[in-house]
Amino acid sequence: MQPTNNGSPPDAQDLVLPLASPASPSITESDFQNCQCLPGTREVALPGPASKHYLERQQERESNARSYPRRIRMAISEAKGIYVKDADGNLYFDCLAGAGTLALGHNHPIVLDAMRAVLDANLPLHTLDLTTPVKDAFVEELFASLPSEFAQKARIQFCGPSGADAVEAAIKLVKTATERRSVLSFHGGYHGMTHGALSLTGNLSPKQEVAGLMPDVHFLPYPYEYRCPFGLGGEAGHRISSRYIESILDDPESGIITPAGMILEIVQGEGGVIPAPDEWVRQIRHLTRDRHIPLIVDEIQTGLGRTGKLYAFEHSGITPDVVLLSKAIGGSLPLSVVLYDQALDKWSPGAHAGTFRGNQLAMAAGIATLRYILENRLAERAAAMGDRLMSYLCQIQAESRCMGEVRGRGLMIGVEIVNSEAQADRCGSYPAHPLLASRIQTECLRRGLIIEIGGRFGSVVRFLPPLIVTVEQIDSISEIFQKSVKAAEKQVLPILSEVG
Repeated sequence: MQPTNNGSPPDAQDLVLPLASPASPSITESDFQNCQCLPGTREVALPGPASKHYLERQQERESNARSYPRRIRMAISEAKGIYVKDADGNLYFDCLAGAGTLALGHNHPIVLDAMRAVLDANLPLHTLDLTTPVKDAFVEELFASLPSEFAQKARIQFCGPSGADAVEAAIKLVKTATERRSVLSFHGGYHGMTHGALSLTGNLSPKQEVAGLMPDVHFLPYPYEYRCPFGLGGEAGHRISSRYIESILDDPESGIITPAGMILEIVQGEGGVIPAPDEWVRQIRHLTRDRHIPLIVDEIQTGLGRTGKLYAFEHSGITPDVVLLSKAIGGSLPLSVVLYDQALDKWSPGAHAGTFRGNQLAMAAGIATLRYILENRLAERAAAMGDRLMSYLCQIQAESRCMGEVRGRGLMIGVEIVNSEAQADRCGSYPAHPLLASRIQTECLRRGLIIEIGGRFGSVVRFLPPLIVTVEQIDSISEIFQKSVKAAEKQVLPILSEVG
């Protein structure tokens, strides 16, 4: 493409995307052809014969590390919006949405148009870290979306395709800038499955058989009201947590040398959908800033409107030193970035790299996604839809025997499944019930609802629907979940009573 007469480059917006991103019509069941069963209209045995065929082939060839197919027994053949269709023609509400990756749902027309525009214009797809008009436009849109106090001092590092790559880069960044080696993380935190990121993750299961993880990682108590590590809960629990952390940072006998950084999720996702209180987040920012400890906020799952704000750290009004983004930022395609204060930019040329850091198609899809979220105020919509879903879940909780707590922010919601037949702890919280949580997930799937489980002992049911979910869909999802909880309780709780 030739430059304009005055020598200036063509506008990247014209190259990639329409200037406006009009709202698209809602996707409904009628958009799918040859559906055998619609969500909420049936209880089917899964997997069906076609899905079973593909699952068996997958089992023969894929690694034993595969996880989702063990719980969600289906093969997906088609997807649009919040819906997926399996190989047997059954339609489902997808409240997993690529673990939060699909902010606009599957195959949103705005995202597809952006991808087609890149392909039709013969734009480069892979550029390492060489710049392009698409990349320039992506950076411009992303920086414009950030709070000004952070954006005006920010730098960006493009990483490999996964969120874990951004975590690895951030750890290298703060260690280089501070010339220190220890890192602080939190109980229940999840930061990825690569070697360094796994070292920062609280979950013990994937770490048990991996020797020689990154040293000098120290874990701190996270404010988990339902299972307060101090046995207090509420405001008292998070206040003692921040005081304890302050004591560790200032104690010359703590055993922890001055850290290179602290990594934190504002809402712990895989750890059980646990939102940190805003006051606690502000206190942690105060403690780290005063001690010149870079604060890394992991927004890989929360970023781009998921929690009811564009970025989860905006709830508390803090300014982090480092922000990690992936999942939704690539518009459904692989992309991750580290945004950080320019004062930390002590890297030498080539100090960090990654072959796929120049994924142009993901950047184009990311521009389209970010614009659509902003222009259609989807963060605010996530807050409203999340409130509606939470209200329904609280009603179901009042009718059930197994829902210990309903919690979350925006469209990142968790339901802790407990054994109310057992003895409660000093805070009135019951033990986790992973068997019942798993049965609820299965019953939801049989009725056309895909949800995930996580948290301690795999006992938290997680809802991560796309941000474009409608009121009618929220109502249907809630109805399916209510029926599934009742069915699962009837199957599991009598067994426990007999055993008792």
